[in-house]
Amino acid sequence: MMPTAHEVALDIAGLQGGYGAVDIIHGIDLQVHKGEIVTIAGTNGAGKSTFLRGLLGLLPRCNGTVRLGPLDLSAMDTEDRIHAGLGCVPQVANVFAHLSVMENLHVAAGGRIQASDLDRVLSAFPALASRQRQMAGSLSGGERQQLAFARALVRQPQVLVLDEPTAALAPALVQGVFDRVQALPALGVSVLLVEQRARQALAISQRGYILDQGRVVMSGKASALLADEAMARLYLGGG
Repeated sequence: MMPTAHEVALDIAGLQGGYGAVDIIHGIDLQVHKGEIVTIAGTNGAGKSTFLRGLLGLLPRCNGTVRLGPLDLSAMDTEDRIHAGLGCVPQVANVFAHLSVMENLHVAAGGRIQASDLDRVLSAFPALASRQRQMAGSLSGGERQQLAFARALVRQPQVLVLDEPTAALAPALVQGVFDRVQALPALGVSVLLVEQRARQALAISQRGYILDQGRVVMSGKASALLADEAMARLYLGGG
């Protein structure tokens, strides 16, 4: 069944906090609707990483609400948020290099991956099918990123948070990552994408949010953000 138009998958309201007594993010409101890709963009230091830490329950001090569908995640720790259906592919340390591809998937699934889940992720990332016994540390950069995606998807998240998925990849691999991100809604996953290559990210997104100094300074349809030349010069850079 297709999701109802504008049915909310992730609803963030008034997210505020930081480290010690200093606020880094200041009352961020954000929504991801079911079946859509939403990009968060902004220059370095805009608060994107702090926002993600707050969303995932990793920020030492954070106020506001985080709802996944009807479920309030605000008081949950990180593992419980992930168990509830908020998946994440972090920018670094997103696979266990000393484990095989299959062992990585078993660990991500909580000890033993179901055959149906294995078939689903290997169908989505066929390059991994012939490398199930290969050590993750010996995979190419693109294959490791596919494994990171597969690890997150075996838990069947409702919303998948992607933190700079093209970081440190060779330029030739970047478009392949965006192609895989664009295919995620067809797997029943809504996507919240934080990406320095903001123009390319918005090009595959339905909506976007621009952060500056820990606040949302602009939001709307991705196509409208890309078409705003003054905003693009300030916040989107050339990539």
